[in-house]
Amino acid sequence: MMDGASGRRRRNKKGAPKKASPKAAAHKRRVEVAGTITVANLAHGMSVKASQVIKKLISMGQLATINDELDLEAAQLVAEEFDFEVIDAAFQEDEHLIDVEDNDEDLQPRPAVVTIMGHVDHGKTSLLDAIRSANVAAREAGGITQHISAYQIENKGELITFIDTPGHAAFTAMRARGAQVTDIVVLVVAADDGVMPQTIEVINHAKAADVAMIVALNKIDKPQADPNRVKQQLMEHGLVPEEYGGDTMFVETSATQGLGVDDLLDAILLVAEVEEYGANPERHGEGTVIEGRLERGKGPVATVLVQHGTLKRGDVVVAGTTWGRVRALTDHLGKAIKEAGPSTPVEIMGLDAVPNAGDNLVVVASDKDAKSLVENRAEMERQASLVGPRSVTLEDLLARTQEGERVTLNLIIKADVNGSLEAIRGALEQIKVEGADVRILHSGVGAVTESDVTLAHTNTGVIMGFNVRPDAKARRTADGYGVEVRTYSVIYEALEDVEKGLRGLLAPETKEVVHGSAELRQVFQVPKVGSIAGCMVIDGKIARSHEIRLLRDGKIIWTGRLGSLRRFKDDVREVSSGYECGMNLDGFNDIKTGDVIEAFNMVEVERS
Repeated sequence: MMDGASGRRRRNKKGAPKKASPKAAAHKRRVEVAGTITVANLAHGMSVKASQVIKKLISMGQLATINDELDLEAAQLVAEEFDFEVIDAAFQEDEHLIDVEDNDEDLQPRPAVVTIMGHVDHGKTSLLDAIRSANVAAREAGGITQHISAYQIENKGELITFIDTPGHAAFTAMRARGAQVTDIVVLVVAADDGVMPQTIEVINHAKAADVAMIVALNKIDKPQADPNRVKQQLMEHGLVPEEYGGDTMFVETSATQGLGVDDLLDAILLVAEVEEYGANPERHGEGTVIEGRLERGKGPVATVLVQHGTLKRGDVVVAGTTWGRVRALTDHLGKAIKEAGPSTPVEIMGLDAVPNAGDNLVVVASDKDAKSLVENRAEMERQASLVGPRSVTLEDLLARTQEGERVTLNLIIKADVNGSLEAIRGALEQIKVEGADVRILHSGVGAVTESDVTLAHTNTGVIMGFNVRPDAKARRTADGYGVEVRTYSVIYEALEDVEKGLRGLLAPETKEVVHGSAELRQVFQVPKVGSIAGCMVIDGKIARSHEIRLLRDGKIIWTGRLGSLRRFKDDVREVSSGYECGMNLDGFNDIKTGDVIEAFNMVEVERS
């Protein structure tokens, strides 16, 4: 026996049970889309034929095949046509990270983070050696720093953190990964040698990073030392000493004799006091990996600079595509500690793999969150590797600018001789395009190097070479990063390219052109059509192709298109000044005698 509800099924004339409506149940009227979805899968999710979805896309002006990928927005538009809702099922990193807000009142002073950089053999490591009183230089091959590490020293009761890097290439490579770890750059210049090519590179890399700079004029004890000559050279590159009215602090030092070291530390503390570096130590720990390595008996070991909050032993952390629980924390002296606050360099053990320098390290709530983050990041990296590097080209830069924002074309210029370099720089600085700027990040004589490519990649720049080519390593790096390297032999060709690039960077200016206006003198009601405006064109002309707006007492009441335009009983394409006509405003009937109808168009005007 059937119960009452099921027994009372509707039957058709032949007595067979009538089929239920094909409309999907309420709980099924949703489609989950993780980033993108194929036409076939979207159709399947809505239980409709793929051909129906393709027809809808074509009616919306998008040609597609059954295997084409639709983004979230396109999928939403199509789904709405079938009365379905699209749910964004894409992985959300924020859901697996600890939510935190840093308020100004929560910030507490933290030590400044300092990086010492300069030309090879100008005494960077010797200066650090003098600062931390540890004989590092003697243990390193050829006097060149072979490792990246971090140290902390105390001066007059204040802590200063030093990051020891092999040079500006590592500094910029870390920035390329989104890591901005340095507050102050100490530029070491030998007083007996002066400004060298690498010195200029350091200046330009530091300026691009927008960090404070202090100049240490080292080897001041040498007989050939000439500080004034070096100051003049540095002024040519925008570093003007305070004594000459500039804002760059210059300190004379001798690392071997320990001269000026205290003055340098005082200068660092003074900059730190002015800048008021702060962080909230009460929140969860977050920092940047300075160095990662594999040690026998310890496993993966990472040197981390804590930047926000406090990192504690036992915390679950994620760094790039690695994760783990912090088994041990040791400070820069190798002493085991339980926790580390902002600006503290520490070594951590417990990660499942060696992280990359520049990876962001963050504490998460659980192992489950850590695994989800790592799995998703690994998949994103895999997808990115399939797509290939994202190019940085003059043409590509337009897509990276936001509406209304002043745009900047970042350039790295290399030439075969100084004369060409100066001529090119001078000519580029003369190019004026409204709303856009040319910014020369770095210029120098010689081949395009890997360092140039890294700088261009980090700052979304383009490299221009004159009678020079990238070396093999630079070419490989440029291909890997997708950085555009343009080479020229004629200056005006380069200038023409830059000018075109700037105009391409700028979204074309849109300008309104008013074609004509008409006065509404009579309103006619026509069945099945609606209100017809009997008008006299009083200025210019009004055409079917124009956009139309209705003005009442100077206020815009409606904007749209004409449904029809007639002279007597004939449809016409346009009506000129001094003639009467009848107009129907497409989909709008609230018109009154005395209204003004204006015809206009928005046209794109190339910037000049």
